[in-house]
Amino acid sequence: MEFRHLGRSGLKISEITYGNWLTHGSQVENDAAIACVRAALDAGITTFDTADVYANTAAETVLGQALKGERRESLEIMTKVYFPTGPKGPNDSGLSRKHVAESIEGSLRRLGTDHVDVYQAHRYDTATPLEETMQAFADVVRSGKALYVGVSEWTAEQIRAGHALARQLGFQLVSNQPQYSALWRVIEGEVVPASRELGVSQVVWSPIAQGVLTGKYRPGAEPPAGSRATDDKGGRQMISRWMRDEVLERVQKLRGVAAELDLSMSQLAVAWVLQNDNVATAIIGASRPEQVTENVKAAGVVIPPELMARVDEVLGDVVERDPGMTARNAPAGRPS
Repeated sequence: MEFRHLGRSGLKISEITYGNWLTHGSQVENDAAIACVRAALDAGITTFDTADVYANTAAETVLGQALKGERRESLEIMTKVYFPTGPKGPNDSGLSRKHVAESIEGSLRRLGTDHVDVYQAHRYDTATPLEETMQAFADVVRSGKALYVGVSEWTAEQIRAGHALARQLGFQLVSNQPQYSALWRVIEGEVVPASRELGVSQVVWSPIAQGVLTGKYRPGAEPPAGSRATDDKGGRQMISRWMRDEVLERVQKLRGVAAELDLSMSQLAVAWVLQNDNVATAIIGASRPEQVTENVKAAGVVIPPELMARVDEVLGDVVERDPGMTARNAPAGRPS
């Protein structure tokens, strides 16, 4: 396993992060989920990402159980706040001082720890003044309940504003957690340049594009049984944008690139995002331990420039690059 600094901070995290977004507490039974976490630890992964909203808090509980007994100082645990949890009352979502203060307490209880390493704003809250939100995060840091603060899917303008307030309040905004893959490159135009300037790293999710970049989905063929594209609990919806023959045909052509590097398709996809020097870590998920074991081999891989150029050539215009997609995909208002 290789390690990288998170933003302009002294914290190092593993190049591969284990995340439990669509699995723990919903799609995968607890025993299987715990086995995946054990596989991650065995593979050298020390960084784990979750959120209070995942499986309506159940994912945090499962992760806490899976990590119980591990040396806390040897782990980096990241969680998030914003989306509705619990009974979904008027203050059960967003980034108000009330919701942030109460949510960190719930997350720590479920995770079985007295602090998280990175506490992240899961989205930007248009219904709360940014000053209130950043003051709430400053208080969480000063109380020792979080060591660092990050955001997720914020625009370049929002990151700049949040970073400036954090500095005024005496803490660091160290990371942004966006979707990023060889197919989804919307952060490259604005978010990455701003983040480089400010000393903010990307903690990227969905590096294999919800499984499409594994090559298991073939053009003109039914999705494999049990795959995400057949899942009615959220997986099918998330993957639908890529389930077009023109995309699947281009992805199949990446097999030659993977073969030249002696990588599997999923390893190529994860290694590809790690070539971006503003990316600190790639989040992988798994429903089976062997998936963790395979994908972790992407750590430390160097893809030569000529093969990076070939990936661009192969995928061509099916790649989404519009930087405006970050704002367009954001919640229009505080969810309830």
